[in-house]
Amino acid sequence: MIVILDYGVGNIVSIRNMLKKVGVESLVSSDPKEVKKAEKLILPGVGHFDYCMSQIRRAPYFEELSYQVLENKKPILGVCAGCQMLFDRSEEGKEAGLGWISGEVIEFDRNLMPANLKVPHMGWTDVYPKANTPLFAGIEKPRFYFVHSFYVRCGNPDTITSESEYGFRFTASVQKGNIYGVQFHPEKSHQFGMKLYKNFAELG
Repeated sequence: MIVILDYGVGNIVSIRNMLKKVGVESLVSSDPKEVKKAEKLILPGVGHFDYCMSQIRRAPYFEELSYQVLENKKPILGVCAGCQMLFDRSEEGKEAGLGWISGEVIEFDRNLMPANLKVPHMGWTDVYPKANTPLFAGIEKPRFYFVHSFYVRCGNPDTITSESEYGFRFTASVQKGNIYGVQFHPEKSHQFGMKLYKNFAELG
């Protein structure tokens, strides 16, 4: 069972519907007992970094979540702002991130981009995975849907599992052990997102 973490933020219904399409059972919950029982976890996120962080820290399962991820090594997938929350800090706000992956969240530098490119980056964009990246297994010529003005800058480049390009190369997904994150929205990415969620569900 995959538990989609409910803390009042994110495309929870869309994620659950996408999992259902690929035959994966999921539960939306804010119950610490369900977090403890879950086989895997999904951390959704939409909107301002500080709001997301303040909400997750208020969630009744926050301590249990940290224990399951850091001590029990339970797989977790952060989506969009949920990916950004995995890091130490963000230029978007003052709240500390979860700090589970070394690095920070920074705003697109318009000085490095052609004038015709607008921020936020919004729309379908090619993604270039590194070799042998489990989330992208079996996905040919991956394209995913992005909506974001900020992106992650990893402290350790080994945690980068894919990149995309919007005026310049930026990190599109990350992994550190059992902790996964994607900057794009799989739940808005049709067959590409369906396969990625299925791959996450089938991780050993």
